Amino acid sequence: MTMTFCLGITVEDGLVGIADTRVLTGSESMVAKKVATYEGPGFSFFIMTSGLRSLRDKALLYFEEAYTRQIGARDRLFKVVNLYAGQIRRLAEEEGPSLRQADFHFNINSLIGGQMSSDSAHQLFLVYPEGNWVEIGPDTPYQIIGNSGFGKPILERSLTHQDSILYAFKLGILAFDATRLCAANVDFPIDLLLYKRQSFELVEHRFERKDLAQISDWWQERMRRAVSELPSEWVEAAFSRLAKKPA
Repeated sequence: MTMTFCLGITVEDGLVGIADTRVLTGSESMVAKKVATYEGPGFSFFIMTSGLRSLRDKALLYFEEAYTRQIGARDRLFKVVNLYAGQIRRLAEEEGPSLRQADFHFNINSLIGGQMSSDSAHQLFLVYPEGNWVEIGPDTPYQIIGNSGFGKPILERSLTHQDSILYAFKLGILAFDATRLCAANVDFPIDLLLYKRQSFELVEHRFERKDLAQISDWWQERMRRAVSELPSEWVEAAFSRLAKKPA
């Protein structure tokens, strides 16, 4: 099974996707890709998933088969999302009963981002295990599936829809780094996806631990320095009052 960190960010300039690659099976750990990319003339999109690995693989096979047949679903990204969601519901009907008998949950969550030929702009969608979906919009321009709690604070404090792709990528790396430090089932290597507005082209790159070690060390030192520089008059006043109390 898998506990994932998959992050999708949408800003005016484009999309950022970050996915870890750790998969746990019993007591064993392996590296496996959690993002699939699809590109062609006038379209480009990605699918990131969290949940049981077997569900992910079967869902993508079903989707790719349906996508090949349904030519009419290729002009808008929401139609692609609808097509994918239909395969999720199909998979839930097939696998749900046996999973429940084994005390597992049908737990596949998905992020789909990109742009199709008739879309006026890039989009990012979250698809739930039930097959329903929501679009990720400018008010909260990101979504994490899998281990979501550890990386959210920095994104909530800093990210806006007007930020550049570079800024969004930096925040995403820091969100992953916080999750990696706190969650034993999330780790390097990570896969990065960048989509620039109206480009219809995905840039994909894999980062190993050593590639981002300098950023992690720099951020940790800056955090310690920032805490030391926090205004402390109110703390010092509280301690002075405690010191004056009789033992």
